[in-house]
Amino acid sequence: MATTSSGSGGHGAFGKAVGIAAAVAGGLILVTAAGAGYAMARVARTVITPVRRRPHRETVLRVDEALGTITLKRTPDAAMPGRFGLWFGSESGYAKIGGLLETADGSVVRELERVHFGDLGLGRARISGYYYLEPEELDLPVESVEIQTDLGQAPAWVFPAAADDAAAGRWVIQVHGWGATRQEGLRAVPTFHAAGYSCLLASYRNDGDAPESADRRYGLGGTEWRDIDAAIRYAVENGARSIVLMGWSMGGAVVLQTITRSPNLDLVTGVVLESPVVDWIDTLEFQANMLRLPDAIAQGAMRLIASNWSGPITGQGAPIDLRSMDFVARAADLSLPMLILHSEDDGFVPDTASRALAAARSDIVTFVPFTVALHTKLWNYDEAKWTASVREWLDGHA
Repeated sequence: MATTSSGSGGHGAFGKAVGIAAAVAGGLILVTAAGAGYAMARVARTVITPVRRRPHRETVLRVDEALGTITLKRTPDAAMPGRFGLWFGSESGYAKIGGLLETADGSVVRELERVHFGDLGLGRARISGYYYLEPEELDLPVESVEIQTDLGQAPAWVFPAAADDAAAGRWVIQVHGWGATRQEGLRAVPTFHAAGYSCLLASYRNDGDAPESADRRYGLGGTEWRDIDAAIRYAVENGARSIVLMGWSMGGAVVLQTITRSPNLDLVTGVVLESPVVDWIDTLEFQANMLRLPDAIAQGAMRLIASNWSGPITGQGAPIDLRSMDFVARAADLSLPMLILHSEDDGFVPDTASRALAAARSDIVTFVPFTVALHTKLWNYDEAKWTASVREWLDGHA
């Protein structure tokens, strides 16, 4: 679902697909009602269909491995300070890039930290918030486990707390976002582990790791919460005495559904949300506006997603109640301490709902604003601020 940012998962793919639908709408809505209907259906299907291919929006102009530099065409992502992953060669290669060394009108020079695999050359590439790809990169003990869900075994990574901290039984369960995988949360593990937490990085239905649902569609949190409920049960069975849930992007919507629908919340003590979807309607209207999508098409697409009769059109097994996913309107239903980190220039999920929820529930919500960091790249942009904000909140609230 991205417009200005490629995000950390499949958000750029969402923007590309919806952009195509917008172009189609612009031409066809003026011609036939059938054309408008096609555009509505295309947008609706894009919102709920898991992404498997991600567009490469960056351009590598020069590589100097001897000097340890890479020159990229200037874009908001390419010009952002911080450290990131870089996919290239149609996802066949991966490198880590570091700080900005030089900025020109049309290009930026960055530190080239390491090429993990592939032959890095000129051409198209994709900047990713995934800085780590494998759990072993963190140099912490880790286990690959299977969590029993109602669809089957869902893989997860568990980083046990250090021996001195394990007896406290503090766990954090991380939930990735739209088009993303468990890898999204690897960069957060050191912060929680240093605070004495065992870290469980969960997968959920239709993300490419966990089992697929019958319709192979996202529920935007309305179905995925069941898999996080299973992760909570797993943590409890393995010694958890208190649990923090952390959601990235759509993972925020999944977490919010979990804490309002799960029967297994006795040990859940707090919530951390990074660039979260707090209100799906607000997010989808924002995306439509950024893409200059006619309002009738955007509203029609949302009606399709929410309708009982639209399954043959969208591929959904059941409608999604988008209004029940507005947690600004449902602020009174929340009771757990909550930390929200969001950048004002997100470009994918606007921070308006996060700020509104923080204002409505200032008694339980701590809001930490960022700028420049775009979507789910807050850690990448300012690791020190991100880490300090999370650690301070854990010490004071969880």
